[in-house]
Amino acid sequence: MKKEDFDYIWSDKKRTLFGLPISFTKYFLTKDKFITRRGFLSVSEDECELYRITDKRLKLPFMQRLFKCGTVYLHVKNDADTPVKEVHAIKNPRQFMKLLEDSVNAERDKYNIRGRDMVGGAHPHPDMDDDSIDDHPF
Repeated sequence: MKKEDFDYIWSDKKRTLFGLPISFTKYFLTKDKFITRRGFLSVSEDECELYRITDKRLKLPFMQRLFKCGTVYLHVKNDADTPVKEVHAIKNPRQFMKLLEDSVNAERDKYNIRGRDMVGGAHPHPDMDDDSIDDHPF
C-alpha cells in the first residue's frame, strides 16, 4: 500500500509468530475512517466511520505481550456486517488506542455528536413503525 492511495495517520499489520508482520491483513487509521484490508490476490476492505465507534477493549494475551503486541476490539454502532472489529496482534496497542480515542473525539466534535446521541432507533423517523418503513419515500 502506497501512502498516496489515501492519507493515513497510522498503519500496522497483523502480527504472527514472534511478533513478525507476516500477514496479509493490514490496518489503517485515517482522520475519519478505520480501514481493515485483507488478502493478497483478492483483496477485501472493511471500513468504519470513526464517530460510530462506541467502545474499545484491549486484550493482552501472554504470547502477544512477550512481543509487545496486543489485540484491540472496536464496538461500532450501526455496522451490520461487523459490529465488533478486531485489530489483531498489533505493535504498541496502547498508543494505538490513545491515537484512536483522539481521532474519534475529533470526529465527534466535528459532527457535534456524543455516544449518547447514537443510542436507540434504527428507524428514520420516530413516528414510524415496522410496517410503514417499506412505504416511506426515502
